[in-house]
Amino acid sequence: MDDPKKLLKDYLDYLEIEKNRSVKTRENYERYLTSFFHEAKIKNLVDITPAAVRLFRLYLARREGRKGASIKKSTQSYYAIAIRNFLKYLAKRDLKALAPEKIELPKLPTRDIDVPSYQDLERMLEAPKGGSLRALRDRAILETLFSTGLRVQELCGLNRYLDFSHGELSVRGKGDKLRVVFISPRTKESLERYLANRNDGEEALFVSVTRNGKPLGRITSRAVERLVDRYARAAGVGKRVTPHSFRHLFATDLLVNGADLRSVQELLGHRHIGTTQIYTHLTNRELKEVHKAFHGKRR
Repeated sequence: MDDPKKLLKDYLDYLEIEKNRSVKTRENYERYLTSFFHEAKIKNLVDITPAAVRLFRLYLARREGRKGASIKKSTQSYYAIAIRNFLKYLAKRDLKALAPEKIELPKLPTRDIDVPSYQDLERMLEAPKGGSLRALRDRAILETLFSTGLRVQELCGLNRYLDFSHGELSVRGKGDKLRVVFISPRTKESLERYLANRNDGEEALFVSVTRNGKPLGRITSRAVERLVDRYARAAGVGKRVTPHSFRHLFATDLLVNGADLRSVQELLGHRHIGTTQIYTHLTNRELKEVHKAFHGKRR
């Protein structure tokens, strides 16, 4: 009998080497599948049955998380996806195991994305005051987030010596995939003002800054999250704002102004267009306002 644990190691190596998935993806898949093997008592491939998968999914649905709340439906679906993809790998290797199509993925409700208004956005972009290195950096970070739609990890990973003259940047995103993002003239100006005030040799584009204004290594995702939250509160935004909120604003802004879904998918670095389609209900809301404002005025 084939040892599932040995096959899991082979599968994780396959993900990282041949499918070019990130180390984080590998770690997540290892956690999902190890949990399944443990809870369902999988010792051999024949132990992976529809009944075993169903009982494991029932266990997930009833299990409580660290803070006492049930595990989110989206998280439960990740386990099912991992099991099904593992079975696809086994089928590719002609190993006798449960057919992947036997694993039915749950239908998830449409994500409810709460995007700040453009008035909120403008107030946030104007919130960093003064000419200190910290203020110039923060203004450049906020402008870059909105202009490019970068993930916070991608923003933090940017290096300093970039050519802004063409208004575009090459970014290495999820799965080590390279894509081009574009910066607006306003963002370019903010970046140039910030960099003109840097007198250090740090490689990172965005650095942490000490209380007395000295650069101190590459900025972290957590630090960016804190500064975005701080400026949202300073701007009087009455909802939680994160760096990802700027990504939502970026996508919505493009779609509302006529960009096609495929182009937005490329700019966001989404592997599947279905991920990009979560924004269509937001643009529908904008279209409703257009209809209300302009339709039937002669009646």
